[in-house]
Amino acid sequence: MRKPFLTIIALSLVTLGAAACVSKSEYTKAVDSAEVRYNALEAQNARLKSDLADASKRNEQLAADQAQLERTLASKSGELGKTIVDLRQRVSGLERELAESTKAREEKVSSTYEQLVAKMKGEIDKGQVTISELKGKLTVNMVEAILFDSGKAEVKQEGLVVLGKVIEILKTVNDKSIRIEGHTDNKPIVGPLTQRYPTNWELSAARAINVARYVQKQGIEPTKLSAAAFGEFKPVADNATPEGRAKNRRIEIVMVPKE
Repeated sequence: MRKPFLTIIALSLVTLGAAACVSKSEYTKAVDSAEVRYNALEAQNARLKSDLADASKRNEQLAADQAQLERTLASKSGELGKTIVDLRQRVSGLERELAESTKAREEKVSSTYEQLVAKMKGEIDKGQVTISELKGKLTVNMVEAILFDSGKAEVKQEGLVVLGKVIEILKTVNDKSIRIEGHTDNKPIVGPLTQRYPTNWELSAARAINVARYVQKQGIEPTKLSAAAFGEFKPVADNATPEGRAKNRRIEIVMVPKE
């Protein structure tokens, strides 16, 4: 490429020299200058070709990287979709198990409720005992008079007979915790009794604990038992009447799901 280019320049200069009588030194300078420019352009052209080749390689690499990324994303998307499907299936399975378990517990509570009602029909008819069932919680409510003498925390013999009927059913219940709750009316304790039970808190606590101890002695696991005292602060009736106060003085045996 270079020789033809120089030949062209030489011929051009000869023509110019013939026309204008160019001196030898001027001719040499012109040739040298043209050759320098040619070399610079040739070097620039080589660099551009090299840059173009590098850019092409980078473009090919980017295209390859993009293709690999798209394949990776497609693979991950497929895996994620499968994971989501698996998780949904597991959640559905757990929800079915929970529903079945809840239904089984409710059926068992209903069965226990029916047994208690049948066992304690006489006391229920007399208004001494009430039994309620709500959302898996079963409560046996016994008025004070059937269990204790006035101002006393020791369960009397008549009360032990009634408790015995409840305990027979409690022994068949394995998936529940049993909470013994003591409740009183709002009449303050007065006289010598205050030396033993300063307030209704102490009286309701002593009654609940004594019932819990008796239940334990009859074979109920103590790990399933707890005693709670509410004093006069959880009434079920109006304390303004004798009938209401009588209902508020009570022991409740509550069966709830184990925590």
